[in-house]
Amino acid sequence: MTNPTDLQALSLFAGAGGFDIGVRQAGFSILAAIEIDPHCCSTLRSAQERENTQTKILEADIRTISPEKLMPDLGLAAGELDLLFGGPPCQSFSLAGKQKGLSDARGMLLFEIIRFAEIFKPKALLLEQVKGLLSAKGQQGKRGEVFEEFLERLEHIGYIPKWQVITAADFGIPQVRERLFVVATLGHNGFLFPQRTHAPIEECNGLFSYKPYISIGSVLKGLEAPDCKVRGKTYYEREDSHVDVTPDRDKERIADVPEGSYLAAQVHLSSEIRKGLSPKDTTKYLRLHRKRPSNTLRCGEIFYHPIENRYLTPREYMRIHGYPDNYHLKGPIRSRTGSVKNLDQHRQVANSVPPPLAKVLAEHIKRYLNE
Repeated sequence: MTNPTDLQALSLFAGAGGFDIGVRQAGFSILAAIEIDPHCCSTLRSAQERENTQTKILEADIRTISPEKLMPDLGLAAGELDLLFGGPPCQSFSLAGKQKGLSDARGMLLFEIIRFAEIFKPKALLLEQVKGLLSAKGQQGKRGEVFEEFLERLEHIGYIPKWQVITAADFGIPQVRERLFVVATLGHNGFLFPQRTHAPIEECNGLFSYKPYISIGSVLKGLEAPDCKVRGKTYYEREDSHVDVTPDRDKERIADVPEGSYLAAQVHLSSEIRKGLSPKDTTKYLRLHRKRPSNTLRCGEIFYHPIENRYLTPREYMRIHGYPDNYHLKGPIRSRTGSVKNLDQHRQVANSVPPPLAKVLAEHIKRYLNE
């Protein structure tokens, strides 16, 4: 239920709701969530029903939504919204992608948050993006040009931005995931980003009282054996998404890869087993290590279980990302030899902001706004 004392927020590019979970846990009431992907919207509606929230789920291309019409629909006037937040699609700026920047239509979606901010005039704005945005080239071919333009447009409508690249593992999430976060406020900006709470074990005995990084072994404990993917089933009926989609051939290829390593590094294995891989393929057929945080969860590859010859399930991805166990994904669980339209469950998680990190940032924004 919505608490009348909560601050009010609007979620753009809501995805599977990872950002929303953390913002809501920090004490914000999310008036509406905008998302184009139908599977993600099904996930959001499932959460809405379970938690009995009043959030409006708007399944639409954000470019077709008028903030001038939406604002009165939400019962707001300019300046009354406390927080506008979102993580636009990042593929056009990702260092792991083709880095097409603004020449990719998805890159232009970055500026939608400014279009909404210009009308709603929120007290604070929170953006998540890949750190590749910092060096993305614009129309003139200059490194950093896109981010410079983004900051200039924010300043043009009265916002003062601050930004920082944050590693999720530094805040107790078992994943070495680096993302850029921008916090902008109207007129002036005294916001301070939170200080890290966790660090690699070798950094925990110094002057700072850090906690050791969380390992994936600790968060994967307690899960029963997963169901195996059955041909023809999309597993909407498996509510906890704990489903193994590993083809037999992939089980054979990962069998001789030691914990914490990857297939291309196993040069002692036959070329038939390592077929199609180069020494640079460090994230393909990667087996995670129980005593370490995970690599960044990505859409392109699914990582392997530390000791079992199978891919991680969507539920295990959710554990690594910090989703609560009572949160359920909707939509298909894609087999590695097939494809699905729109976002499958692994990609819903990989695209999202880890909820615990979203909560920490939103709590600091709330404290700043209350002060």
